[in-house]
Amino acid sequence: MATLILVRHGRSTANTAGLLAGWTPGVALDERGAEQAAALPGRLAGVPLAAVVSSPLQRCRETLAPLLAARPELTEHTDGRIGECHYGDWSGRKLSELADEPLMKIVQQHPSAVSFPGGESMRAMQARAVDAVREWDARIEEEHGGDAVFLMCSHGDIIKSLVADALGMHLDLFQRIHVDPCSVTAIRYTATRPFVFRLGDTGDFGSLIPRTSPETPKDPEADGNAVVGGGAGAA
Repeated sequence: MATLILVRHGRSTANTAGLLAGWTPGVALDERGAEQAAALPGRLAGVPLAAVVSSPLQRCRETLAPLLAARPELTEHTDGRIGECHYGDWSGRKLSELADEPLMKIVQQHPSAVSFPGGESMRAMQARAVDAVREWDARIEEEHGGDAVFLMCSHGDIIKSLVADALGMHLDLFQRIHVDPCSVTAIRYTATRPFVFRLGDTGDFGSLIPRTSPETPKDPEADGNAVVGGGAGAA
């Protein structure tokens, strides 16, 4: 079967502002995110790509722009099913404020029971993303053969939910997974099971350095909670 490379978009202005972006328009890459995107063609230089599929949101399209410029033979496809979770009334709000919402405890501990006010359920988010990946995987294999590799650029919670599905994990466990901005996750689907070959690989170990300086921002997961939507990564 074909191999899927999942790329989380580069660091965005919402990531650094501590906002839950969702489908809020106009969320672009920040300076660091643009640098991450510029480095992506080099990181994938030896990997032949049969197709590139993107979330329709600006930060994903901007992440892929340097890669597509370096490989003009590729056509960018968009698929709304790998777009960010529809967080509804939570979209655009500060994560620090959302931490006090009663629903946040359910998001952290029992996400399969969560439906965001005015948005979608996390079950629906995962289901649409899995459907999209499976359909694209079958299409790529049919058109390019079982050794083909294709790339999808998506969002933190989407990628985490896809990894959980590939590992056979219940959605309630997906907050245990972390993917940094512009990280690479690779999954190969077969007739009997998926195999996860890479998970959140950035080639940068800065996020593993203990944060001991008072000037260093607190690790958002130090209290055991996951960052909804995905964190901003290492500085």
